[in-house]
Amino acid sequence: MLLSRREWIGLTAGAALAGGLGFRSNASAASGAWKFAPEENLIPAPSDSGLWPEFRQRLFAWRESVRRDMQYSSALYERPEFSWATRNFACGFVMLNDELFCDVRAGRYHVARFLAHARKEFGGFDSVVLWHAYPRIGLDARNQFDFYREQPGGLQALREAVNQLHKAGVRVFLDYNPWDTHTRRETRADPVVMAELIAALDADGVFLDTLDRGASEWRAALDTVRPGVVLESELALPLASVHDHHLSWAQWFPDSHVPGVLRNRWFERGHQQHLIRRWDRDHTAELHSAWMNGAGILVWENIFGTWNGWCDRDKTVLRSMLPLQRRFAHLFSGEGWTPLVPTLQPDVYASLWEGMGLRLWTLVNRSESAVRGELFSASLRSGERVWDGVLGREAATRRTGGVGQPRHGTAEVTIAGDLPPRGIGCFIAGRTEAVGAGFGGFLREQRDLMRRANWNTRFPSRRVIVRKPSAVAAGRSSMRAMVEIPGGQIQLKTTFRVRECGFYDSTHPHFATSFPSLHGPLIISRTVEVRPFAMDIYPVTNAQFAQFLSATGYRPADPTNYLRHWVSGGPPPGREQHPVVYVDLDDARAYAAWAGKRLPTDEEWQWAAQGPDGRCYPWGDAMEKGRCNDGAGGDTTPVDAFPSGRSPFGCLDMCGNVWEWTESERSDGRTRFAILRGGSFYKRGGSQWYFDEGPQRADFAAKVLLWGPRIDRCANVGFRCAADL
Repeated sequence: MLLSRREWIGLTAGAALAGGLGFRSNASAASGAWKFAPEENLIPAPSDSGLWPEFRQRLFAWRESVRRDMQYSSALYERPEFSWATRNFACGFVMLNDELFCDVRAGRYHVARFLAHARKEFGGFDSVVLWHAYPRIGLDARNQFDFYREQPGGLQALREAVNQLHKAGVRVFLDYNPWDTHTRRETRADPVVMAELIAALDADGVFLDTLDRGASEWRAALDTVRPGVVLESELALPLASVHDHHLSWAQWFPDSHVPGVLRNRWFERGHQQHLIRRWDRDHTAELHSAWMNGAGILVWENIFGTWNGWCDRDKTVLRSMLPLQRRFAHLFSGEGWTPLVPTLQPDVYASLWEGMGLRLWTLVNRSESAVRGELFSASLRSGERVWDGVLGREAATRRTGGVGQPRHGTAEVTIAGDLPPRGIGCFIAGRTEAVGAGFGGFLREQRDLMRRANWNTRFPSRRVIVRKPSAVAAGRSSMRAMVEIPGGQIQLKTTFRVRECGFYDSTHPHFATSFPSLHGPLIISRTVEVRPFAMDIYPVTNAQFAQFLSATGYRPADPTNYLRHWVSGGPPPGREQHPVVYVDLDDARAYAAWAGKRLPTDEEWQWAAQGPDGRCYPWGDAMEKGRCNDGAGGDTTPVDAFPSGRSPFGCLDMCGNVWEWTESERSDGRTRFAILRGGSFYKRGGSQWYFDEGPQRADFAAKVLLWGPRIDRCANVGFRCAADL
């Protein structure tokens, strides 16, 4: 059974919140009643180190038994075209409207700039997920596949971006949203359509949003594109699907204080998992689990338009970790993994990885204090040396016993090092020839990385810049179709539906917890100063927009979807007095400037709709039939069709019919967004993850991510104008 996203949130969010930083108390182990639990996605470890040998024995026995009983085949992992997935340690989650990655107005992708930033901050990405639809999808009838087709520059520009990523050695995932079932339907099955997009963009894999696995049709469809296209699930992948899903997320997997073992990675060493806790601001739980399990990390800072950046300490840890994982990937995917080898310091834990004449220890410091000194013991064979892989130098060792005969002798030593608070360590033992060519240069690069180390844990907030409209005085001619609205200091209560894109501030404190409580209402109270202004009585109509075009010859730089509903260059017959749609924010601004006006601010719009008594709807406190376009006809209506829906100041059509742009553009340097008001006729039902639908209350605001003219022009978004008095 596939979990819905709501079911998944209930399961994982509760576990995440209960787990704090991700460590369970493991009370059963503390009380001596430890139980081996391979049914868990991250198998918890006993807190008593005396039980670790038994824990390891059970891990090995369980793996052998289950693989035998399942008649498991690792054939897909052995095919060379899929080998890249095992080495995919760092995956970046990229919003396609992220200003670091894309100039959405110009339709250009800044791949080189984006990758340079990734290398500097995180140590580079091995892959990216190019996210395309949520939280925009559902505003109109376009489906998830349309969102890829209508990205800035279209598929051609996006294909070139993918080519540039490939030239840099970065693989590309496209996203699939199984809950998108109530927008425009394709004539072919979803896996077939996605395979076509994979082929068109030369992408490398599909990220299965909200799914714990893909049906068999997915593997078959992707194999028709080319060899080596992979599947990665968001939810915990069941063992039965490991054989044909090369990757999966390990999202909010609760861990024991003594680091546990990722079940799927233990079961199939070639299976890659990406640790992720997207709303956490301390990422050391993910980093520790990944490091102890030889697994990967998902880096996700721009979360659907809400900023949740990584602190310097966590970036420092990841930068030192990734080069070691990449250089020794053959060890991390091999059979020589021994979890929880003994250490000499409290709160310090280690895994051992062996193969091809090398031994590599990965260590984590679970405490909030630095650890210095002897960390663990080892037996060194004659000619072997020990290097500190994180600090990039030979490690300090002290002989404690054994004989040192040439060739065959061994020596017992302790290995010392420094582990920062919540930090990691890595030690490599072997002969010089075993570590491979260029190892000296590799160590120098690790030393250089540590010179950049920064252990600051402060949250890297971003400043949101609000675009202020220029003052435009109302002219005598324009006032005939406008009403005067008084100003003053006004108390506004604005309601949002809680969505992951956030609200006015891209780092709103509501999201500073492990996981937000989604989809319910959130009221933001503000005191605002509104100067007297004039507002259009009606939204701008098709006929009025045609006059603007006749007078100016205006044509946007990218005309895709511009006035898409018009016929032969003019308004659809009989709809001259319907609100103009398929215009983006810049198109609306151009009209307003020609008319000697401007767009109303978000605050002005709400004040004009509610009036002094703060009513719920422009006409009163209850939704009443016949007061607005309630969507029953499935299309727009004339702007003067509902005279009884008048607001306290005399504005009409402020509920339903079409959403209206406001002059509310904001940017934090990564995400541009604006506020829509009023709701629209469009109703589609279906998933709660869709954009808000239908008519809305006067106090309701919807944050819409600005994605470029192709996507921003919608069948149900128009505007009205305002001017200063």
